[in-house]
Order: sequence, then C-alpha cells, then structure tokens
Amino acid sequence: GGLVDQAFMPRIIEGEVRVMYVGDTPVEIVHKKPKEGGVSATLKSGAVYTRYTPEDPLFRRLMKSFSRDIPQLLPSLGLEDHPLPLLWTADFILGPARHPWSDADGDHYFIGELNCSCVGITTQLHLTRLVAAEAIRICLAHRDKRDDSRMVRGNMTGSAAASAV
Repeated sequence: GGLVDQAFMPRIIEGEVRVMYVGDTPVEIVHKKPKEGGVSATLKSGAVYTRYTPEDPLFRRLMKSFSRDIPQLLPSLGLEDHPLPLLWTADFILGPARHPWSDADGDHYFIGELNCSCVGITTQLHLTRLVAAEAIRICLAHRDKRDDSRMVRGNMTGSAAASAV
C-alpha cells in the first residue's frame, strides 16, 4: 500500500465533479455541491447533486483532457494486462490555474479520487444493460487470451451477466 499526501483544495466549496465510467465509456457526470458552509460533497451531508451527460459543453475540456489520460492509468499502476474496472468513478476538484490545462477563465480540475469499490450506483439502474454488456466483453476478452487465472471467475460473471441481458 501507499499514501498520497494531497493538499486541501479550498475550492471544494464550489463542488466536486464525479465522472462515472463503465469500462472506458463515460456514462454520467455528477456535480456534487456541498451544503452552504460545508466541505463534504456527500448526499448524507446535505450536498446537492446535479447530473449531466458526458457530452455536456460545461465539461468538454475536462472530458477531452481526462480521456487522453485513461490509456495510461493502468500501465502507470503496473496493471497493463488488466482491463479497466467494470464500474468506476473519477472525482475532480477545481484548483488554481495550471498552464496549459486551464480553461479561459483559469479553472483547472485536479483529480481527487479514482474509485472502483464504492461508486454509489443506486440511482443509475438504467445502466444495467451497459454494465452487463461490458462484463460480458471483459469475460470474453479473458477467454480469448486464455487467461486461466481469471477464467473461472470470468465465466461465472459472464454467465450471470448474460442471463440479465
């Protein structure tokens, strides 16, 4: 394990932007605005959630920039032979301008978290078919590679996913 020491991002009071992915496909953006006077962006703390599509012009620069970074995520962690998680999120917080990544008004998004263990999908049940299709794609890719270490788990997951579609 390791520890990442990240500076406090005071602009968290403006909210956090969560991008939800199924594999390498962005499926939803949620702007999580903390309750007035707070810094927590969770629903339980009173934060307000506003949902956007990944194509929304408000987030065009962020999506374009991060999309270029995604192919390097797993190799940078020594996981180049693994698929992206089935369902995962990337959370961003606004910070000080950083040339050349800042937009015209000087905003720059800093990644605060990558998460694949607790992504809060309870209100996205409309994504079940997409999640099932990606699970099947991952399982078939392992089968085609003859990846025996993941074959049994993949076959079980693929069978369950196929029956749900």
